Formats: sequence, C-alpha cells, structure tokens
Amino acid sequence: MTLHHSLKLDREQTLLLVIDMQTKLLPLIPNHERLVTSVCRLIRGASIFDVPVVATEQYPQGIGHTDPAVAAELHSAGAKTCQKMAFSVCGDAALREFLNRIDRPQIVVCGIEAHVCVLQTGLDLIAQDYGVFVCADAVGSRSPRDADLGLGRLRQAGAVIATIESVLFELCEECGTERFKRMLEIIKQI
Repeated sequence: MTLHHSLKLDREQTLLLVIDMQTKLLPLIPNHERLVTSVCRLIRGASIFDVPVVATEQYPQGIGHTDPAVAAELHSAGAKTCQKMAFSVCGDAALREFLNRIDRPQIVVCGIEAHVCVLQTGLDLIAQDYGVFVCADAVGSRSPRDADLGLGRLRQAGAVIATIESVLFELCEECGTERFKRMLEIIKQI
C-alpha cells in the first residue's frame, strides 16, 4: 500500500466504505430516513469521481440485508458488498485483503453504528496507516450520545470528521467541469 497521509482527499487515492446500512437495525436509528438519503447521495457522489465503493453487512441473517435504496445506489456504483461477523471491517480477512489489493490509502467512512462498527473500523484503519475521513452527516447510532462519543473518539484517534458536502468538493477539486455540474445536483439536495 502506498501511504498518503494528506489531510485532503485525493480521488485517485480514495475509497468509500459503507458500513452496515441494514434493514433491521436502521429503524432503530433516529432520523434513519435522512441517514439513508445521505448515504445514497455520498455513493452517487463517489461514482461521479470514479471512487470505488465497498459496502458491508454485519451478520445479515440476524440484522437483515442492506436497505433497498442504499442497495440500489451500491449496485449503480458497481460496489462490492461483503458480509462480516467482526464489528470492524478489518476483522475480516477477505476484506483486509481486498483493501490491501485495491491500494486506496484514504477511506471515507459512512454507515452505522458510529460507536460500534464505524468506530472499531476507523480505529483499526488508522492503526494500519490509512487516512480515515468520517462523514458526520452520514453516520448514526441508536443513541445520539453514542454517535457523538464515537465521532469524538475517532477524531481523537486521528480521523478527519467531515461532511458529505466537504468530501464531495475535495474530490471535485475545481468548478466548471461536467463532474462539478453533476456534483452540484447532489449538493443542492443536502
């Protein structure tokens, strides 16, 4: 893996990781409809900039599969979806191997829950020298306090806490392009 410790995203170095947006857990998340919409916008934005997308499902036999709206966006983006049992994405050997093989040292993270799978994944990725960027407006937990504390812990560990809009503008880099115009359509909906 080529290390890239920049605090600014580079679309050639970036991967979007969508964590556990599953049908049985989502209804327990406050404002889950908005969260689904936000994650879908982030996936669409990643596609505009040819950023690869990977999604996970935590124990789908118990928690269900990915929300249909998110699944449709993932399909449109040509995303890879992986099932896992470990809370951290890095706890799954196949996912670790995939991340090493794709060689994208900057990882934008979204999904649920901010204080469990998102947190543990972020901490493990940071420990492995990835640049971790967490979209605060595209993560959630059953408890808002847990979400806030999970994001705070990620920030303390070295993750960049950002928003969908700031991530998309960093990936875009300049105005006046066709990609910029397509991105603006997403930004207008945020």
